[in-house]
Order: sequence, then structure tokens, then C-alpha cells
Amino acid sequence: MIPILTWLLIIIFLQDGSTFQVALTQDNCLVISLESPDVLSTKSVYLVKITGESKNYFFQFEEFNSTLPSPLVFNATYHGLYYIITLIAVNSNMASRSIKSITVLTKPLPVSHVVIHDYRPSPQTGVVFEVQYPEKFNVFSRVNISYWEGSHFRTVLYKDFFKGKTVFNHWLPGTCYGNITLQLVSEASFNKSTLVEYSGVGHRPQFHRTVPFPPRNISVQILRLNLSFTDLLNGKNNEDSLKKYQDFTEPESSAEMFEDQNERSTFPSLYNSTDPQYKNNTLPEATSQPFWWANETLPPDTDGFVNGVLPDYEDPPVGSSVPNSSSLSFKLLISWLPPKAPTAYDGFNIYIFRDGNASAVTAVDESAHEFVAEMREPGKYWVEITSFSSTGSCEIRESSAAKAISFYISPAGDWLEEMTEKPRDVAVKIVNSTTAVVSWAPSPNTSPIVSVVSLTCPKQKESQRLEKHYCKEVNSSSNIIENLVPGAQYKVAVYFQRSPLIGPPSKAVLFAIDPPGVTDLLLYPLGPSAVVLGWRRPYLGAFRKYMVEMFYFNPAAMSSEWTPYYEVAATVSLTASVKVTHLLPAWYYKFRVTMVTWGEPQLSCCDTTVSFVTAPVAPQITSVEYSNGLLHITWAYGDGAFDLSHSRILHWQVIAEGKNRIKKSVSRSGTATVISVPPGDIYNITVTACTERSSNTSLPHIVTLDPAPIRTLFAVNKTQTSVTLLWVEEGIADYFEVSCWQNREPGAETNQKDPVAVFSHIVTISSLQPDTSYNCSVTSISHRTPSAPTFLTVSTLVAELNPNVVVISVLALLSVLLIALLFLMLIVLRRKHLQMSRDCGAGTFVNFASLEKDGKLPYNWNKNGLKKRKLTNPVQLDDFDLYIKEMSKDSDYKFSLQFEELKMVGLDIPHFAADLPSNRGKNRYTNILPYDCSRVKLISLEADEGADYINANYIPGYSAAQEYIATQGPLPETRNDFWKMILQQKCQVIVMLTQCNEKRRIKCDHYWPFTPEPVNYGDITVEMASEEEQSDWAQRVFRVSYADETQCVTHFNFTAWPDHGVPTVNAAESVLQFVQVVRQKALKSKGPVTVHCSAGVGRTGTFIALDWLMQHIRDHEFVDILGLVSELRSHRMSMVQTEEQFVFIHQCAQLMWKKKRQQFRISDVIYENVSKS
Repeated sequence: MIPILTWLLIIIFLQDGSTFQVALTQDNCLVISLESPDVLSTKSVYLVKITGESKNYFFQFEEFNSTLPSPLVFNATYHGLYYIITLIAVNSNMASRSIKSITVLTKPLPVSHVVIHDYRPSPQTGVVFEVQYPEKFNVFSRVNISYWEGSHFRTVLYKDFFKGKTVFNHWLPGTCYGNITLQLVSEASFNKSTLVEYSGVGHRPQFHRTVPFPPRNISVQILRLNLSFTDLLNGKNNEDSLKKYQDFTEPESSAEMFEDQNERSTFPSLYNSTDPQYKNNTLPEATSQPFWWANETLPPDTDGFVNGVLPDYEDPPVGSSVPNSSSLSFKLLISWLPPKAPTAYDGFNIYIFRDGNASAVTAVDESAHEFVAEMREPGKYWVEITSFSSTGSCEIRESSAAKAISFYISPAGDWLEEMTEKPRDVAVKIVNSTTAVVSWAPSPNTSPIVSVVSLTCPKQKESQRLEKHYCKEVNSSSNIIENLVPGAQYKVAVYFQRSPLIGPPSKAVLFAIDPPGVTDLLLYPLGPSAVVLGWRRPYLGAFRKYMVEMFYFNPAAMSSEWTPYYEVAATVSLTASVKVTHLLPAWYYKFRVTMVTWGEPQLSCCDTTVSFVTAPVAPQITSVEYSNGLLHITWAYGDGAFDLSHSRILHWQVIAEGKNRIKKSVSRSGTATVISVPPGDIYNITVTACTERSSNTSLPHIVTLDPAPIRTLFAVNKTQTSVTLLWVEEGIADYFEVSCWQNREPGAETNQKDPVAVFSHIVTISSLQPDTSYNCSVTSISHRTPSAPTFLTVSTLVAELNPNVVVISVLALLSVLLIALLFLMLIVLRRKHLQMSRDCGAGTFVNFASLEKDGKLPYNWNKNGLKKRKLTNPVQLDDFDLYIKEMSKDSDYKFSLQFEELKMVGLDIPHFAADLPSNRGKNRYTNILPYDCSRVKLISLEADEGADYINANYIPGYSAAQEYIATQGPLPETRNDFWKMILQQKCQVIVMLTQCNEKRRIKCDHYWPFTPEPVNYGDITVEMASEEEQSDWAQRVFRVSYADETQCVTHFNFTAWPDHGVPTVNAAESVLQFVQVVRQKALKSKGPVTVHCSAGVGRTGTFIALDWLMQHIRDHEFVDILGLVSELRSHRMSMVQTEEQFVFIHQCAQLMWKKKRQQFRISDVIYENVSKS
């Protein structure tokens, strides 16, 4: 049997009287019972469907015969939610129907904590409830608030709770509200009936008393009890010394002066306001009387005043007319009206205190409305009256005090009433930035008090405070205010003083000193779209902020106006600056900085302005075409919608830089031009946008023009054995190749000699046969590219036969044949020696087709880059294993011979720029210098010598003429130039093959940030976005930005490669994997790949060679490593610096070929299997 205490008495029966029951337990469980009347057939299955939560639940009763199944128990998740429980019967045919439905509303969880406090705008009638209750799975619609209002029990349903808070503003003032409890209420409607459930009370009952209203219409009567003999002779009496005045606490009620009554209250007890009992709102039972009261009890007053009688005056001594202070006696009568209804109050507190002494408090009951006291000491007195409420269990509450009534009793016995006159026509005149004068309408028999306080000083943080004087109220008798601070705002009030009384203040006058304004406003440009403004402020000044504004033509609004840009908070610093971004390039701007004060309204002063024209952005060359000796150049500026009509671009300067410098100026309205350039040169095309103050140049566009044939060819000075050829050059040519051969019959063999290189426009061809016709051709050669030849047929003169000449000719011929024979023997012997020293299997391995790619020789920047002989040694990959084995004999002797030949490559290529005094400090090693023909030039607005220099060279790759940039590891003084090169060349991949420190030596500067925080390198900002560490290398991603241009750069740092060496043989796989990772990233990126180690030649050259070979072996079945390294060295000296690195390249190529063959075999097997199937 289930205990009764575990069940709530919530059992819901169906309207038809069925016994299907649902009970709710204390732990929020639904217990569902099936009774006999609900059973239709024992063969049916009975289910229970429970709805109400976000999903429906189904439960099945156990199968039964005669005994009913056990109840089902469902643990309800929500408190205060209604659930619908439906009984469903399913017969043997699987047909189901609902039998009955019952609705159950669960109880909400109770309120756990309640705080009640005054409603500040109206503490007499308003309170604030702050409640805490379980929020999760707790549902309620209203809150039931129950309390005792005095002896009456109240309850109210309230629903306006926001974030657990609500305001009651209809309670009675001064009333004790006890046993305040709050219950959460849940409500639900089902079948036109309403279900309501209340939570329990889960918090301690609360008590709260509202604040009573203060008493009204306070009035005071003062009567002097002892008169001098002179006063009596003059006819004065006690009634003449009576003074009356009132304080109106409520404008709507008229003032009323209480007349003397027969019944008066006796003197109440007094106590000091500093008593801790009073501070706790507990009224004391008895305290001592104040010091100015008489020790004896005064007899009843015959004139109707409470406890006051006129003493029998005796004749004063002769010559005495002024009583001393000990004989002074005044009676004070205070009267008032009860507080505004319906205030509940239990008495009043009467405060009487005098200057220089602690205050005293007297408590009277609620029936008293008058109070009498005697004063025997001179001084200034204040009187205040409050009401209090103490009935009930709540804490004692006291009302606020009505306006204090003050008066003064002089030592001579004169009574002075409170001064009420306010100074009029108060005005402030500012004399200068630190002095002001106050004026007002004068009043007789008074002296002024001028009160000054700063309104801006409290608004400033103490650490940033710019004011020292008047932060607190300063009173002075002078009308001159000094030590003012420019930019500060002050409040001035004037009081009239009739010592020792001080009247009320005048209407406050606010005035402010204009701020001094900023000085030394300077502008520092940061590129086309940003500037930095910097300025100073005077030492003396107070202000709230700097307002930075700019004036410019807004193309969107088609208007020019001053626009606020930024507000800079004031600090104690004498200097400030702000970065202005998102400016339009090549645009006129005017900036001003204004000091703004704290005052209301805000004052601003002394605008300081500076004007500036921003730099233009770099144009983008979109197309360069050459035809008929003319270069057609087109460029774009900014985005396509950029309007140049209001831009400050003056013109475009187009420069074609080759052996000759061709310059052309184009008006700003045009974005295309035509330049006449001579053919046969390599031109570096740039377009510069020029303004009146600055310029910006596009990235260079390189155009190679084939040389043109010579214009006219002449034959002059013909003799029997020679002829002189003269021609006119067309365009640019490095030299000319001249060749002549005899005219033969058709089909006859032509004995054509090797062409002769000529560096002038005239050449004499000698050793010709007399009376013979020759075909001569002249070809222009420029940058190793030949032009179309120009042909001319010439004939020598007829020779006159002379026997002596014949003999001499025969002898000469024999001598020539003998010399030729000797020369031929020398050539044969030398070739045999070279064949023995470089046994490369010329007959087996050489494939001269490998010298060309797509029918063209590899590009070279300099005509003498490889001297007269190009090193080459192509090898078929099928024979590469045998080749490696042969080359490795005798401790790699044949590799050593090849590497010695490589040392001769590039010795005659100049590097004048690297040798300039201004550039020598930019080279990490004095023997590794970039060639002039292929060095990377920085774009710089500076005209200083060496401003464009960086130790870096363009290196051709497998698919582009400038696929790589090989450079040295940056130095601390060149890291800014390094990032400038990365940004200008649009490099998105950097490969670093060294560590910053190796073997206790610095190999490279740590030129990237150590942390994710952005770091400035000159004008360029670098931020590390991510960093990933591998076993042999690290991968980082940088965000590189300059002005408003941002570029993402991926940084690959291989850390397992020793200097002047190579990784181990086992590490070759890791190296090739690293090369492959870089290659995959490079394919998705633009711009050249920047590669560096320490010097930028050894490991750098090895990496570039491996990357080139990996692409080459993918498409071909031969390699020419000797020719490849020779080509690299023709663009940067000492590429592949050691023989060990040279051998390592061969080993890696062998591994690449091995992997390629394995892939072929796998693909063949797959193809074969598919064919069989």
C-alpha cells in the first residue's frame, strides 16, 4: 500500500464516474492506475499517451488476466505544466481507440528568496520586490503575493515581473506589512474549465514598513522672557518681543499659527542624534536635556505658554542696560499639523541644534502637535521635525525632515530671524582666460559671499585631471575669481551675510572659459589611403576630447563638407595623434582638430587646420602590345567606378626602361598611350600616377622585342680577295653575325663558314677568291635572339695572273694546310681528354633534343651569361641508374670534374649595384652578390642611391621566366626591405631553408612576429594568423598589409637542412615531400616563390633545382642536371654551392624517377585487370 504522505491529494476522476485514476506525487511523478471498469477485454492491450511536453510519451500496461496490472509511473519534467493522459485500448486486430482522457496540472516550484526594499521615487507608497526561483523546467503565469496590512490580511495576483523584479506603488505610508509571502501560480484551461495550482512557500516571510510622510505647516513662536529696565521704561512688554514665522511644507495648505492653549504637553526627553540607538531607528526612553535648557522646571505660564512664566524683574543696577548672556531667556513654541493622510505614524522627532554643538532630538507621541522649549545661550539655532512609525513587527521608519527653520540670538539678546533675501542680477564677466569678475544688485547692511565650484573637475578621472582649483566649492568675499583654467566650466552663486546669518543662494550662474586650442598640428602620410595627424596642446587647459574632422569632396554625395572623423579622449599628455584611414587616393583633404569642453553646451575653440593631397594608388598595366615599332600600353586606376574628374592626379608618366630610357607624359583623362621604341631590347614598362606632392608607380611589365633586320646593306671597296660590307642598323643590337659563302650550282655542296661576330656597322671580308660571286648575310643579335638575316650578293674583282704570285700562293696554301693539320690534331687530342674526364656516354646518354623546350632555348638575361660555351649533359632516365653508378666511382671523381666546370659560369657577369658603398652593408656575405642583369629592384619614392637595392635575383623556373626569387636571409637592417619586396612582387609563398641560429652563429634574422600581435616593419604591418609545426618543418600564415592593401603569405620553414651540406640519405624522402607541399601551394598562388637560406645560394639553389626537376620528370624521360645548375648560376652566383649538394640533386632525381616508374607499374596492373574483366 502506497503511503499517504507520498501522494498529493490530487486525484482526477472522469466525468462519467470511471475509476481510471491519475495521481501526482510530491516528487512530481504521475502515477496512472487502471481499474476494472476501464477493462473492455483482457485480450486488448492498454496504452497510456502523455502529452504536454515537447514530445509525446507512450507507456503500456503489463498484460493481465484477472489481476489488474501495476500502475504506471511517469516522472514529469516540468513543474507548473498541464499534462493530458489518454487511455488507449488496442484489440487483437491492432485497431486502437481512445477510452478516456484526464488533465493534470503539476505544481510550480516555490520562490526561494525574496528581497523587499524602498522604491526610491516614492518610498512612502512604493516598494520593489526582487524574487529568485528555479527557472529551468518551471512554468508559471502569475505570482500570488500575500501579506498582513496592519490587522488586515491582503492577497493579490500579480504578473508584471520582469527579470524577477516588480514595483508596488499603492501601499499605505508608514504602515507595517508583515508575513509577506510569494507563491508562483500556474493556470491552464481545458474543456472550458480552468485549472490553477499554487506553489508552496519556499522563503522566509518578509516584513517591510513604508516611510511615513513628514508633518505639515510647521510654525515657530519666540518670546523673550527677561526684559531690561530700559526696555520696560520704553514701554516694551513680552508681547512686543514675540516673533512669529512659519514654514510651508505643502503649498496647497494655508499657513496656520496656533494660539495659546490651556493644555500643553510637558517637556519631552531629548537624546543626541549621534546615539547608535537613534541610528538604528530605536527611540530611547529617556535622555538628558540639552545644554541650553534651564536646570529648574519653569512654573506654568500665566500668559498661556507651556511651562513658561515671566519672572519678577528687579531694578537693574545703574548704568546697566545690556543683559549678559547668563540672564538671557527665550521661549520657543513649535506647532505643526499631522502628516498627509492616510499616513500611519506613532509620533514625531523634534530636532533642535545650535552652531558648534551636537544636535539633540526629542520624541513626542502622535497626539502632540506643539512643543515648547527655553533657550538661554546666544547662537544660531535650527529646528526640524519629522514623523516616525513604530507599531508592529517591522523596523522603525522616520520620514524625511521638512525644511529647517533657523534664527539667531545675539549675545546682546537681539533676535534675528532667518535671512530670506537672495541676491539678484548676478552676472559674470570674463576678463581673460584665467580671471572673471562677478557682479550683483547690492543689499544694505549685508556682506557678500561668492561661492565658486568647477563643474568639469568631477567629470575627469583623478589620474587624468587637468584642474587643481575649485574642484571643491570655494567661498570668498571678493568678487574677483582667479586661477581659472581655460576650457573649464564653473558654477557661481552669491549669498548675502548678516553675521552670523547667511541667506539663501542666488540663482546659480554658469560660465565657461574657451579652451585654448591645439598647436603644432602636423601630418605624416602613410600611403594612398592613410595619414597620421599629430599635435600638441598648451600646458594649462581642461577639455573633454579632441574632435578630428576632415573636409573633402564626397563623390557619393557630390558635395564638400566638414565631416567628423574621430574623437580622442583628453589625457594629461601634452601630445596626441590619430591615424586617419580609408582616405581616397590622390584626393584633396583638409583636417582640423578642435578642443571640446565638458560643459553644457559644449564649447569648442581655435580650429587648427592642415591640408594635404593623398598619394595616388599604383596604376595597373592591363595590356602591352607591340606592332610596327609602336608599343600600345593600356592601364587601369583603382576600381572601375573610380571617378578621376575630382582627383588631384595631374598626369601619368609612362616609362619604357631598356638600354635607352623613353619617357612620355599623358594627361590624367587618358589611360592608354602609344610609345615609339626601337626593337631588339627588353623593356621594363611602368606607369606612374603623379600628383603635385607625390607619385606611385605600377608594377613593372617586361616586354621583349625581337631585333629587326638591318635596314640597308652595301658592298664597298671590292678587291680581288676582299669586300667591305656596310649597313644601317634598325633598332637595338648587341652585335651582328656576318657570313659569306660562294654561289654554287644547284645541288652542289655549299662551303659556308661560321658566322663572324661584328660589333660595328662595317666589316671587311677577306681571303676571298678573285672573280667569284658570294652570298653574304648580316643578322642582328640582341639578347641572344637573332633577327631575320639580310642577304646581299657580291663579286670579287678579276685577278691578274702573275707567276710569282702563283708560286707564293702555292707555298702559302701548303703552309696553311700544315697549320690546319696541326690545329686539327690539337682539337682531336683535347676532345679525347675531355671525353676521358667526362665519360657521360655521349653515344648512349646524350639527347640533344633536351636542350630545347618548345623549340626555344632557355631564356637568359645576359648575352655572355654562359660565356661562349653552354654546359649541358642530358641523360636518359632509363639509363640514369647506370649513369649515377659510373659518376660515383673513385669517390665521385667525375661529379667533381663537372662541378669544377660549373665554377666558371657567371664569372664575367657584372654586379655593380652590389658594390656601391651605400649597398655594401646590405649584403650578409661579401662574396655573394646579385647580378645586375637579374637583380630584384625595389620600387621606392626616394631618389637616394641604392634605395632600390636588395640582395635578391629573379630565377627562371619550369613554367615561367621569373618563377622564383632567390635571396639572402634578411639582416636586421634589411628586414623592412624584405617585406617591401614581398608586397611589391606579390609573393604569396616564402620558403625558408635555414634556422635563425645554427652552430651558435646567426644565419638569419627573425624577421616575422614572435606572437600573433601585429608588428610594424617600416610602413608594412605583419600579423601571424596561424602556425603549424611538423617534424622537419613549420608552416605559418602571415597577413601583410600596407595602408589599405592586405596580402596573405604562407611561410614554409624547413629546419632539418644543415648549412653547406645536405640532409641525410634517409631524409631525402622528407625533403621531396616538403618540395611537393610547397609546389602544391605555389600552384594556387600568384607571384614568384621567394626562397632563401642564409646566403641564398646553396640550399636555395638545391631547393629550386629539386622543384624544377620534380616538374620536369613528370613530363619527360631525360634530365640535364649539369645544364640546369649552369642555368641557375647564370642568374645568381654560386647557386648549388657545394659538390655535396650537386650530388644530392642527382640522388633525389634518381628517387623521383623510381617513384614515377612505380606509379606506371601500378597503373599498368590496374589497366590489365580491368581488361581481363
